[in-house]
Amino acid sequence: MQTALLASTHLNDVIVTATLSLSTAGPTFTGLRCKECGQPYEAGARHVCEDVCFGPLEVVYDYEAIKSRVSRATIEAGPASIWRYREFLPIAGDPIDVGTGFTPLLKANNLAKRLGLKSLYIKNDGVNMPTLSFKDRVVSVALTRARELGFKTVSCASTGNLANSTAAIAAHAGLDCCVFIPSDLELGKVLGTLIYNPTLMAVKGNYDQVNRLCSEVANTYGWGFVNINLRPYYSEGSKTLGYEVIEQLGWELPDHIVAPLASGSLFTKIRKGFDEFIKCGLVDEKAVRFSGAQAEGCNPIATAFREGRDFITPVKPNTIAKSIAIGNPADGPYAIDIANRTGGNITDVTDAEIIDGIKLLAETEGVFTETAGGTTIAVLKKLVEQGKINPEERTVAYITGNGLKTTEAVVDHIGQPYTIEAQLDSFNAAWQQAQAAQAG
Repeated sequence: MQTALLASTHLNDVIVTATLSLSTAGPTFTGLRCKECGQPYEAGARHVCEDVCFGPLEVVYDYEAIKSRVSRATIEAGPASIWRYREFLPIAGDPIDVGTGFTPLLKANNLAKRLGLKSLYIKNDGVNMPTLSFKDRVVSVALTRARELGFKTVSCASTGNLANSTAAIAAHAGLDCCVFIPSDLELGKVLGTLIYNPTLMAVKGNYDQVNRLCSEVANTYGWGFVNINLRPYYSEGSKTLGYEVIEQLGWELPDHIVAPLASGSLFTKIRKGFDEFIKCGLVDEKAVRFSGAQAEGCNPIATAFREGRDFITPVKPNTIAKSIAIGNPADGPYAIDIANRTGGNITDVTDAEIIDGIKLLAETEGVFTETAGGTTIAVLKKLVEQGKINPEERTVAYITGNGLKTTEAVVDHIGQPYTIEAQLDSFNAAWQQAQAAQAG
């Protein structure tokens, strides 16, 4: 039996040294490393290269150890959650398992026909557990690692979905929780956080201002912020969206993926998930094109891509797609690099097109997505119309959240019920009206 001693102290919430029991096989991650200069670090609660270049840190794995332990058969025998891939995730002991992951990969024949595509799939994380977004993946990993590092209070800066997930999974894990959101978020996301009884701070400002405040709070109080000092572990949870698509396609890679871009992290981690399965011999290598979706009201990555730049100029968000409204995206340059290297695209759409995207997915495939998903579908449609998606390609569009969270976005753009008396003639009259309206 191996053990690891991890210690941390902070104001108002002193953490004692904890002894963690590891499996006899031990964890497969070996530490952290700067993505820019390669400087190594121990696997503690840190996210930037403080010693050299202030670049972002990422988790380092022993891929030979992973390769010796996993196979398609061992993965298929695992739980129907992200933890069937636990050897690829940065945890040392027992995971916090709330059933997150292994969401449906829907063969979208109706939408494909509408768009003129031969093979289209929708990866629907709008039905993820427990809070109906892909953030449940990253939070499950981050809070598992937070618990291992001895944190008692956890937090996040959020545009809504992350606050929902952090509050819910912290409640399940018995961790104290204080989360921060912009004060103008959709009511569904506010209620979807408060129901778990965290301390919720609604900050007068946009996400980037919230994030700056949270960095100060993290440094002052020493809490475990899932997307600040725990970010290297947190972001690894997104890789499971890559693993699952490979497995659900019969252990094959798609030809093209389209995903929303907020910080850019999701985009980069799906790519990392594909690369890791190739590296460990679980899937045959082939080229996959990566295309990203942004809203015109918050499009710093799309603008840089369009202008041929590898750096991001921050913007002030002004869009209904609040869940992806990050004006200064940390992983934007990495997302641009992936799109360029894979022959993909990054583009943006208007708020009106986003609403049309939400409605298009709902009326063709019965999937009600939030504004981020509407952005993805609208960009998918735009890329098809521009000839940038080959109709023969097997394309996967990632839907990252549920439409019930952002009903305000579509309430004025959909029909109304026909109110009738409980009599046949009243129904007949309304039915004739409905048929005439549909024909019109």
